[in-house]
Amino acid sequence: QVQLVESGGGLVQAGGSLRLSCAASGRTLYAMGWFRQAPGKEREFVAAVSWSGSSTYYADSVKGRFTISRDNAKNTVYMQMNSLKPEDTAVYYCAATRRIPAQDLGAHGDGSMDYWGKGTLVTVSS
Repeated sequence: QVQLVESGGGLVQAGGSLRLSCAASGRTLYAMGWFRQAPGKEREFVAAVSWSGSSTYYADSVKGRFTISRDNAKNTVYMQMNSLKPEDTAVYYCAATRRIPAQDLGAHGDGSMDYWGKGTLVTVSS
């Protein structure tokens, strides 16, 4: 069993930055990703990282602004979010899976994740 705990969310002005962290219990040789759900919308894929950390993937809406990374020694996944926009406002969820590779999280992630965190709220004011 793996438990995922997100942190780092908060209120930031447009153009600002935040760094989210996802601490995992136990050894997690999983593909991991970040998803988000804005008010009144479905949850969507944001970014993914392979178990080794060598490969990363992003939704088009965040490419060039967000950077996902992981430190397996610390069992932690990070997401640096720069140039934040009001449309980035959402609850951000960390998730892990062994069922599919990181490159497929964008297309199939939401239904294929083994573990989810409870989420952390990011609010970007205009």
